[in-house]
Amino acid sequence: MPIVSRRRSVARIAVPSLRELQASIAGALLGADASAAAEGVDDDGLAPRARLDIYRHHVVTTLTAALEATFPVVCRLVDRRFFAYAADAYIREHPPESPCLFEYGDTFPKFLGDFPPCRSHRYLPDVARLEWALEVARHAPESGRMDRAQLSARAIEEMPRLTVSLEASLSLVASPWPIDQIWKANQPDVAAPPELDLAAGGAHLEVRRVDGAVVMRSLDPASHAFRSALAQGHTLEQAADAALAIESEFDVTGAIRNLIEDGVWVQGPAREGAR
Repeated sequence: MPIVSRRRSVARIAVPSLRELQASIAGALLGADASAAAEGVDDDGLAPRARLDIYRHHVVTTLTAALEATFPVVCRLVDRRFFAYAADAYIREHPPESPCLFEYGDTFPKFLGDFPPCRSHRYLPDVARLEWALEVARHAPESGRMDRAQLSARAIEEMPRLTVSLEASLSLVASPWPIDQIWKANQPDVAAPPELDLAAGGAHLEVRRVDGAVVMRSLDPASHAFRSALAQGHTLEQAADAALAIESEFDVTGAIRNLIEDGVWVQGPAREGAR
């Protein structure tokens, strides 16, 4: 009789790695399938899925509150219920990448522009961009100002090829809509927002922190184009060309002087751009 070897079959249980477990729980908290995450949660008097639902509610509530604090005018324009609906969709698609809540929401303006329910509010993404610029200005680090002595050390023939370091709190926002007027009309101290003519014209705005206070001011289109080009890393010559394309009488020398006098041009390597 042949000898049959009898071996016990041992079932192998796949144990997820810590990274996999963290990813599944994070996904569950943001609305993904919670099956895998539930397996890693103890049943301590409360079903794992119910426990995850509690945590998810807390996460979404916290992130929604952070977005509402950054975009209060957007919230007022669409009402809190719709804002919560949009925020929930945004949180699912764009979870935070930093533990600092004031850094969350940089892509929210673009999200609103692509969000189908917002298509009838075409100005809304630009209002959100303005509010994000205000948030950046509040939290940006301080920068040392450039002075005339530092600039005069550069040879005059080098100037056109220089790129400029602009202060960290500065943002430049342009819109075909009067977003500054929309923002001002929807502040907490305005009980009844006035009727606004959306066809009244656009806005070319500079937002920055000055002496600890966040300041928003209008620029003429050529000055806005000049500073925007510099903010994008273009040389002084290229920025001047952008401004002159809008206003043929643009005062380039005065615009450079204003960069220093306004404290916008900060200390840092004034690099030569590509020739």
